Amino acid sequence: MEAMDQTERRFRKMTETPIQKLILELAIPPIISMLVTSIYNMADTYFVSRISTSASGAVGVVFSLMAIIQAIGFTLGMGAGTYSSRLLGERNHEGASRAASTAFFASLIIGGVITLYGLLYTDPLMGQLGATPTILPYARAYGQYILIGAPYMAASFVMNNVLRAQGSAFYGMVGISVGGVLNILLDPLFIFTFGMGIAGAAIATILSQLVSFLILLYFCMKDLGGVQIRLKYFTFSKPLHLEILRNGMPSFYRQMLASLAAISLNLAAGPFGDAAIAAMSIVARYSFFMIAAMLGFGQGFMPVCGFNYGARRFDRVWTAFWFSLKVAATVFLILSIVSFLFATPILTFFRKEDLEVVRIGALALRYQCVIFPLQAWIIMANMLTQAIGKTRQASLLSMGRQGIFFLPLIFTLPVFLGLYGVQITQPLADLGTFLMSIPLTVPVLKEIRRRMAETGALGGDLQET
Repeated sequence: MEAMDQTERRFRKMTETPIQKLILELAIPPIISMLVTSIYNMADTYFVSRISTSASGAVGVVFSLMAIIQAIGFTLGMGAGTYSSRLLGERNHEGASRAASTAFFASLIIGGVITLYGLLYTDPLMGQLGATPTILPYARAYGQYILIGAPYMAASFVMNNVLRAQGSAFYGMVGISVGGVLNILLDPLFIFTFGMGIAGAAIATILSQLVSFLILLYFCMKDLGGVQIRLKYFTFSKPLHLEILRNGMPSFYRQMLASLAAISLNLAAGPFGDAAIAAMSIVARYSFFMIAAMLGFGQGFMPVCGFNYGARRFDRVWTAFWFSLKVAATVFLILSIVSFLFATPILTFFRKEDLEVVRIGALALRYQCVIFPLQAWIIMANMLTQAIGKTRQASLLSMGRQGIFFLPLIFTLPVFLGLYGVQITQPLADLGTFLMSIPLTVPVLKEIRRRMAETGALGGDLQET
C-alpha cells in the first residue's frame, strides 16, 4: 500500500506540478552530474597535459574508446529510460522494471566483450583510434586500465538514465558526483605523488567509476519511483529488446558517431603533429563542458516530456519544450561570448608549455563559439523527438552533428585547406545539423498542437507557457 501511495504521488507530481518548477527540480541533479563528469574529464586532460604533449594527445585518443563504452550505456539506458518513462505514465510498473533490468544486465555483458577484445588487441586498437607512434605508448598505458572498467562504466550510464526516467535524478547525481570528485582528488595523487604517470590517471578513473557504479546500483535496487533493477526482471524477450533498442538508437547514433568523429579528428590532425591532436582534444573536452550543463538540463526535460506524453498531457509537453528551448538558448549565448573572448587563456590553462597547441586550439575554439548558440535548438529538438518515441527524426538529429555532416567534412576539408580544414569542420557540421533539424522538428510540434486540440488543451490550459 505504501509503495502504491508513493507511486501515485509520483504520477501526480509528474502530471500536475507546474512545468517550469518540475523541469528545474528534475534538471538540477543531471546538470550537476554532467558538469562533474565534464570537469573530471577535463581534470584528466589538465593533469596528463603536465606530462607532455604526446601524453595529452593520448587522452584524446582513448577518449574515443570511452565514447564507445558510453555509447553502449547510453543506448541501453536511454532506450530503457524513455520506454520506462512512458510505461510509468501508463502505470505499468512491472514493465518499466523489466525494461530497466534487461538493459542493465545487457550492458554488463556487452561491456565484458569490449574488455576482452581490447585487452587482447590493445596496440592495434589504439592505432585504429588514431594514435601516432609517439602517442602509442601513452595510449596503451592509459587505455588498458580504461578497458578493465568497461562493463561497470557502461552499466552506470544505464542506471543513471533509469533513475532520471522515474523522476529520481537526485540519486543519479549523488552516484556520479561522488565518483567525479573522487577522480579529481585521485588524479594528482596517482600521477605525481605515486609516480604512476598517465597510467595513474586511468587507474584513478576506473576506481572512481567503480564507486559510482556501486552507489547507483544500491539506489536502483530500491523502489524509489516504481522501477527496480532485479535479476528476476531480466528477460530475453525479443520484443522488449527491440523496443529498448528502438528507443535507444538515437543515443547510439549520437554517442557512437561521437566516437567515430573523435577517431576521425585524431586521424585528420595526425599529419600536422602531436600538437594538433593535443589541441583538438583539449577543444573537444572544453566544448563538451559547454554542452554538459544543457545536456543535463535536457535530461530533466526528457522524463517530463515522456511521462506526460504517455499520460496524454500534450499541453505540458508543448510548454516543457518551449521553456527548455528559451533557457538553453540564453545559456549557450552567454557561454559562447565568454569562451570566444577568452579562448587563448583557456588553451593556455591546459598546455601553456606548448605555444603551438595554444595557437591551434584557440582558433578552433573561436570558430565553434560562433555557431554554438544553435546547439539550443538542436539538443532540445533531439530530446523532444526521442522522449516521445519519434525514432526516425531523433535518429537523424543524433546522426547530424558528428555523422552526416562531420564525417564527410573531416575527410575532405583538410585535403584542400590543411589544418584550417580540421579547425572549421565541427562548426560547419553544427550549422548543417541546425538547418536539417528545422524541417524534422516543425511537423512534430504541429502534431503535438493537433493532439492538444483533440484533448481540449488549446483553450485555457497553456497558462504556464
